[in-house]
Amino acid sequence: MNGSQLTLYAANQSHRVRRMTVVDWILDEVRRAGIVGATVTEIAEGVGATGRFHAARFFELADQPVAVTVIASDAHIDALLAKLHGSGVRLFYTRVPIEYDTLGTPAAD
Repeated sequence: MNGSQLTLYAANQSHRVRRMTVVDWILDEVRRAGIVGATVTEIAEGVGATGRFHAARFFELADQPVAVTVIASDAHIDALLAKLHGSGVRLFYTRVPIEYDTLGTPAAD
């Protein structure tokens, strides 16, 4: 199958949208867009869009950068991006065309 890999970057885990963490909000929007999977990656250190340094520290994990990666058809990714854009929440993202499929036999998660 052909589609896109979308990676959304959140500057820190403490950012909240509609009383949810930004990651939980993104995952909720992914589900609402009909996409069945996403991967959340906690990043040790990063520099945000404004040039501010963010890092996970022993006593302060709230400033830890996070990336949410989604792979789906272009139509699903387009719908998700439209919804996220319409929310007004500032997020940096990358999108690349990919080929994807599933190997092996179906198993429960």
